[in-house]
This record gives sequence, structure tokens and C-alpha cells, in this order.
Amino acid sequence: MSTSQPASSNYLTILEVAQQLRVSKMTVYRLVQTHEIEAVRFGRLYRVPQEALDVYIERSAIQD
Repeated sequence: MSTSQPASSNYLTILEVAQQLRVSKMTVYRLVQTHEIEAVRFGRLYRVPQEALDVYIERSAIQD
């Protein structure tokens, strides 16, 4: 029997991502569909790992 533990990733709903980014849910769905934000699909539901959201925010940051 393996004692490995599952990844400690925090998965966010589309609504939670939209609230954090202060955009609409439709905008988040578009970002997921265009692969700008990585997401996992569970049946008909999408979940976004917190790490994927962090990466998207870092990539989108304006650099001077």
C-alpha cells in the first residue's frame, strides 16, 4: 500500500476565479477555452488550480 499523499492543490470554481479577477464568469470560461488559464474538468464542471491562476496573473502583469 502506498503512503503517497495527493497533491495539495487548491481548486477554485469558475465563480471564485471570476471574483478574484473581478471579471465575469463568461470571461473566465473564455480564458479556459483558449487555454490561457489551465483548468481541470470534472464531468460538466471546471476547476482551476490556484497555482494556474497565480501563473496567469504573473504572465499578465505589465512589465515596465
